[in-house]
Amino acid sequence: MLLFTSLPVGFQTFHPNSFLNYQLNRAHGLGWLHAHEITEVIEQLQSLDQVPAAFGRASASAEAAGRLRSATGFLRIAEFFTPQLSAEKLSTYRQYRNLFDRTFESGVVRHEVPYGSGTIPAYRLPAADSPTKGMVLIHGGFDSVIEEFYVIWERIAAAGFDVIAFDGPGQGGARAIGGLVSDHDWEKPVAAILDHFELSEVTLVGISMGGYWCLRAAAYEPRIARVVSWPPVYDWLFRLPAGLRGPTRWMLARRGFMNWSVGVRTRLSPILRHVVNEVLYISGRTDPITVVDWFMGMNAEHLGSDRVTQDVLILSGEHDAFQPPVQTRAQVRALSSARSLTVRMFTKAEHADSHCQMGNVELACSVVTDWLRRQCP
Repeated sequence: MLLFTSLPVGFQTFHPNSFLNYQLNRAHGLGWLHAHEITEVIEQLQSLDQVPAAFGRASASAEAAGRLRSATGFLRIAEFFTPQLSAEKLSTYRQYRNLFDRTFESGVVRHEVPYGSGTIPAYRLPAADSPTKGMVLIHGGFDSVIEEFYVIWERIAAAGFDVIAFDGPGQGGARAIGGLVSDHDWEKPVAAILDHFELSEVTLVGISMGGYWCLRAAAYEPRIARVVSWPPVYDWLFRLPAGLRGPTRWMLARRGFMNWSVGVRTRLSPILRHVVNEVLYISGRTDPITVVDWFMGMNAEHLGSDRVTQDVLILSGEHDAFQPPVQTRAQVRALSSARSLTVRMFTKAEHADSHCQMGNVELACSVVTDWLRRQCP
């Protein structure tokens, strides 16, 4: 059963810290929490260190009141800001997933897909109508858990498509419970999903950094017929002017210096600390230089854009601070073999210019489902 909920329009200012503010907009924009619910908790905070406990308490209160969707949304924020290598991380994630299961106890079935030494969690949501128009696979990105994107699954299912939403290696339950570490060769987990469910001719949707991995998978997995990159990464060095890319590569190759530099800057910046600790967590490593290697592993050569022969939809926001439009423009130029290529740049006037269109997810979902209907009549 689809527990369809309307989504808010507008990117909010909940907190002066831009990183925290984006994560709060993530919970708001994806329909988990109302603005007043977030504001009531934020008013209690004296520091960012208090976020996990404050949102954990809010989750417990909402659960006791029977507001399971809100309880799930609160606990996702608590889980996100719980230190990655702490003893509380796994237990908080398990509580979060339990709340999600109780919120959507009918209609969604979770499968554990064997992969390597562990399993990949894959949720199956059937199309709202029969017969189905096709199968859509959805995955997230860097620090996402697939459950938080439920409103995207349900809109695609409501448009007539079967959905399988999964965490790949390094993500959500695949890392926390399955023990699987990150791998940029995304065709491998996609192949495991396709084999397990005996699928072909699927659409693959990659959200956030998943916009890189889905195109990599499409380049090497012929059972993918269509792909949605929401938004692309292409190559992290393309965030820099062309003249700085060579010197930056030279500097990054100085491994001793970079190991020291990452360690020092991590202690000075809470945001960088989160990024560094997330990479160490999802990669299963402890050496700070791993962070440099992990990001530089997402590059144009590894991506293989010229091998992508599918129909491609690219979504991007004109003021995306994480994966800016320069990445989109480079990715579009590189997709020389795509069967068709559609690009949608979202604007501030549409309240959709932020990363992954937080502020107007409804509009972005409409663009995706309209494109899917045209591709799969």
